[in-house]
Amino acid sequence: MSDFSSRFARSTSEHRVDFGRRTLVVRRRRLALRIDLRSIAVCVALVLAVIVLALVALATGSYQISVDQVVSALMGGETGLVHKIVVEWRLPRVVATVVFGAALGVSGAMFQSLTRNPLASPDVIGFSTGSYTGALIMIILIDGSYLQVAGGAVLGGIVTAMLVYVLAWWGGVQGFRLIIVGIAVSAMLASLNTWMMLRAELEVAMSAAAWGAGSLNGVSWDQVGIGGALIAVLLVLAGMLSRPMRQMELGDDVAASHGVRIAAVRLGLIVVGVALMATVTAASGPIAFVSLAAPQIARRLARTAGITLTPAACVGALLLGAADFIAQRIAATPLPVGLITVVIGGGYLGWLLFIEARLRL
Repeated sequence: MSDFSSRFARSTSEHRVDFGRRTLVVRRRRLALRIDLRSIAVCVALVLAVIVLALVALATGSYQISVDQVVSALMGGETGLVHKIVVEWRLPRVVATVVFGAALGVSGAMFQSLTRNPLASPDVIGFSTGSYTGALIMIILIDGSYLQVAGGAVLGGIVTAMLVYVLAWWGGVQGFRLIIVGIAVSAMLASLNTWMMLRAELEVAMSAAAWGAGSLNGVSWDQVGIGGALIAVLLVLAGMLSRPMRQMELGDDVAASHGVRIAAVRLGLIVVGVALMATVTAASGPIAFVSLAAPQIARRLARTAGITLTPAACVGALLLGAADFIAQRIAATPLPVGLITVVIGGGYLGWLLFIEARLRL
């Protein structure tokens, strides 16, 4: 028996575990971490693409600036007009696309992982519409400040999420049932939003309608600072929930056997996911389809077995940055970024439905 044990120990020490893909295992005392090298490479490539896109966006526009001048302005080496254009006018918008896109990507990834359905994103299942309703109430009824609008958006999204969750409950929440109920609730809230717009004063209704298309035109450093700080806190909470979230993809019974508190984790995922989406909605209006497309694109690029948050955040930042870049330059007058994301997301949604239908044949 001792000879068998020694031979078994030698064989396990000589042969590493094959995870099916290249991984890096880090062990430090009681900490053991397995890092997927392909996911890291994909994230690095996406971050580099976001940086290049940001530099191009800062350099181009009605007033052309060289990339060297942009870098110098960011490092504090430029003054006067160049500094004003780069740092005060263009940089808040570029930072907003990166931060807000990452938040939307993570929010979509959390809901798609929770429901185990690629169609489950906050804009499809009605949470984004609920945030829009809460923000509209603050804008139209009390002419609220940014913080009041942000609070209304968060509260509206959470109330809508709870309503959809309760209505979809029938012996346990199913992903498909959650989507169907969410679409129904979203349609009713959209009608309520239209009624409020028709009852509002003309100037207020026009500004609310422009904001509701999803626009970054009015984003300032104040909104980026407040929204970015809140999103940073929420992303930390999302990271803390990522491990039990991945375990819940195996099923509630398996996750519970691993010590995961199913009800608490599910509630945390819903609250954090809605808060991420609502924070973006409060600053820029509802930006559709980034939450839907980013997690699935990231999953296909990284070739992971399930939804992962970091690649989804990187893809979301790149998608929103590219959409806003196109929106500012495709026409003589800058378009709301929400129009571009709807076009991109609509095509992606059609392709996804086609792939899902073909797989079931």
